[in-house]
Order: sequence, then C-alpha cells, then structure tokens
Amino acid sequence: MPKKAILALEDGSVYEGHSLGANVQGYGEVVFNTSMTGYQEILTDPSYSGQIVVLTYPLIGNYGINTEDFESKRIRVSGFVVRENCDRPSHWQSTSTLGEFLTEACIPGISGVDTRSLTRKIRSAGVRMGIITSEMTPVESLEQLEKMPRYDDVDFVKGVSTGAIYEWDSMPGLKRQNALHVVVIDCGLKYNILRILHSMGCRITVVPCSIPVKGVFDLNPDGVLLSPGPGDPSLLGYVVETIKGLVGHIPIMGICLGLQLLGLSFGAKTFKLKFGHRGANHPVREVDTGRVCITSQNHGYAVDADTVGNGLEVTHVNLNDGTVEGLRHRELPIFAIQYHSEASPGPRDNMYLFEKFIKLMRRAN
Repeated sequence: MPKKAILALEDGSVYEGHSLGANVQGYGEVVFNTSMTGYQEILTDPSYSGQIVVLTYPLIGNYGINTEDFESKRIRVSGFVVRENCDRPSHWQSTSTLGEFLTEACIPGISGVDTRSLTRKIRSAGVRMGIITSEMTPVESLEQLEKMPRYDDVDFVKGVSTGAIYEWDSMPGLKRQNALHVVVIDCGLKYNILRILHSMGCRITVVPCSIPVKGVFDLNPDGVLLSPGPGDPSLLGYVVETIKGLVGHIPIMGICLGLQLLGLSFGAKTFKLKFGHRGANHPVREVDTGRVCITSQNHGYAVDADTVGNGLEVTHVNLNDGTVEGLRHRELPIFAIQYHSEASPGPRDNMYLFEKFIKLMRRAN
C-alpha cells in the first residue's frame, strides 16, 4: 500500500491522499489544469516550474508514459495532484507508469485527493502556496510553508533556460537550402515549438534568456521567437532590454510569456490573474474577424489592455474573462499570442500562426 500523504495549503486547509511518485517534499504554487489528456506534456512543460499542478480530469495515468511526448528534458512541476492514478496503463507506446516516471525524477505526487473540491477552492479564493509531504504533520507543513519564498518573488526562467547556444535539428545530415533562420530566446520553451518550425523548413538556433542584443544579431537570424516560460514577467527586465534592441530590426513572434515580455518592452503593464488559464479548452476571439478558436493555455499573468500602446494593439481576447490573448504592431512585423499555438496538449487550431511568422520573415528578406 502507498504511504499516506497530505497537500497542505497556506490558508490552513489540508487534503489527504496517498503518496504518488517519490517520497519527498514538494513545495510550490498550487494551480489547476482542465485538460482531459496530455499529462506527460504538462509534467514536462517548463512553464510549470515552481508549481504544484492539480488535474481536474479524474483518471490520470491510464495510457502511461512514452518516449515521444516530452516537452523538455525532464519533469518541471514541483508536485502533482490527481483524483485517481492508474497504475496499470494500456497503450502500445507506454514504457512506464506515471508513478514510476515521477519516482525516477524525484518528484512527489499525491492521489486520492478530492480534486473537484480543491479546484473550487482555487477558483473562489485564488492560487495558494502549498506543500506535498508524506513525512510531516499538517502543523509542521504549515510552519514549513511560512519559511519558503513566494512564487511571485522567484525568477524561474533562469532555472529552465538553456545554458548554451545550440542548434535544433531533428533530422541530422539534412541540408536545407535557403532555409529561414529563426533564433528562439529560451525562457522555458516547449519542444513542439521547435518541431513545428523545423517541419516548416526553418533552421533553428536556441539561445539563453540572458543573451544580449549583439549576441542575437551575431547569429544573423531572419526572425526571433520569444518562447513561453514560468513566473512573473516583471522580474525579467534583462529579457525586456534585449527585446527593445531587436524591435524595428527584425520580425518577432511571441508566445505566452513572450507576449507579456513584448508588451512590457512597449510600455504595457502586466498583472496576476486570480487563478490563471491552464487547460486545452479555452475559447479565444479574434478581434478583426470575430472568429473563435479553442486554445491550449498555461499562464498566471496577463497584459493590462488599458496600458497597450506605442504602436501595439490587441488582436485577440479571452471569451471567459476578456483578457488580452493577442498583440500586434501596427507597422512593424511583430505579433504575439498569449495562448499556445504549438498545443501539446491541446487542439491544433492555431498552427497557422507559425505560417504567419514565416510569411513575415520572407517579406522582410
């Protein structure tokens, strides 16, 4: 039988369950994701660094873990919370169970939790710091929580960004003639962004989040992509300064955190959402056409629409709460989206945005 475990929140509430994965302590901001599938992609998404993720779908682990669906090199979440864990998965690609995957990565989880109740609490009260433990009492857990740093005070991007420049090539040896060269500033990117750009014929160089403007230009790119990533964008002034130096010189596309950083570079402000947008079923409306698409999302901050200016304009809005989901510059080849055009997990309604980026780069050439 698995050990008993608890999830304690900073407001004093405690959720009991059974240990899933490693028998270690996990600490972070507790958030929920409404996706019905894609738990492996969620676990390995760098944007979840510093967070304990609660899945609202009740049965998790039923198709196991495979070697194909990684969005980064390893698990990035601080902890994982599920209602029911399936320890006997059935899928032809499966190489291990969810529990084995978490254990190997030394990441704690907890199963048997009333995730519906927990999600309702987060929706009504907002995100909370929490801790998963199978060793401490509830009182000891709350005392430990008080000593830990707040999620909003930590720069998680530096912890997930690449430490060195590298080229992405999923087909070594293939010579690409006249390929567009995209430099991706890695603030916590997902592999599927690179897979899609590569499949469209691009040559890709991934660079650290701390790269200066000169370092980007030295690579002679045709365009720059600002990746998604974790944490509060207001802590990333060093990335904003790089973006300011690129504006007006090269086509730019931003995704998720990339949109927020682009907004900051044009003088807009960001704010923290009550419980964020995390899932694969969020409706977004395009302002110009009225077209609605279903999107994959994972973010806890948003750009304040009332502060958007200096040539930027809002192109997409969230139909659930009216927040900014897209920006573009009126004159320069610059645009960004708050949702995930690369999906993984989620619908593929928005792949056309990568094609839009490629068209902007070709026109600039």
